[in-house]
Amino acid sequence: MNSLIKLELLRALRNRKFLFFSVIYPSVIFLLASNQSGTNGKVDGTGLTVAAYVMVSMASFGALTAVLMGNSERIAKEREGGWVRQLRLTTLPGRGYVLAKTASAAVISLPSIVVVFLVAAAVKDVRLDAWQWLALTGAIWAGSLVFAALGVAIGYLASGDAVRPITMIIYFGLSILGGLWFPSSSFPTWLQDIANWLPTHAYAALGRAIEESQAPHAQDIAILVAFFLLFSGGAAWLYRKDTLKA
Repeated sequence: MNSLIKLELLRALRNRKFLFFSVIYPSVIFLLASNQSGTNGKVDGTGLTVAAYVMVSMASFGALTAVLMGNSERIAKEREGGWVRQLRLTTLPGRGYVLAKTASAAVISLPSIVVVFLVAAAVKDVRLDAWQWLALTGAIWAGSLVFAALGVAIGYLASGDAVRPITMIIYFGLSILGGLWFPSSSFPTWLQDIANWLPTHAYAALGRAIEESQAPHAQDIAILVAFFLLFSGGAAWLYRKDTLKA
């Protein structure tokens, strides 16, 4: 399985388009979004500056891009091209393929988080304690596993032609409605009620709690755990179903 993880990492690092959208693109959006209301302006309903608030949003968005977009499309295309079927003829256990995909995506998501933090600190003068930087990195990186599991599930659910539009709809829907692009406090009340139960909203809320030196809300942790179990369970079921069809 280690060899497969190394192969997946090399393939991802050679994909310049993927690296741009997962590593560089979130930092560009961060710079644009943090300039709209002024770096030091406060976000309604929080004690955070615009720069600090958007930093967590875009770090989460970058990690989401890396694990969701990367996993779903590659798995669907590899299934269609027969690569997954070939791997089943080797000694690699089925769970090894899924774990390799998830692990490689998680490793690739780390640079997207770190780059946003570096840009925020260097360009927008965002200042946090050392423990907060470390806790933010760990929380956002660990939380990305929820969406890595979703990417695996979509990869086994959709065909090679259908996977991109399905992934894009889910990707942008979760990003926008979860408050990664715009503060959810600006939404109508009924939409805020929906956003509060989305995994992306809970995901970013973990980081913002750390920025405010507060403990994460139990509801946010429970939502992420519930969605991780849902997505990983769905991925496992779809994988077994795909194996039986092969």
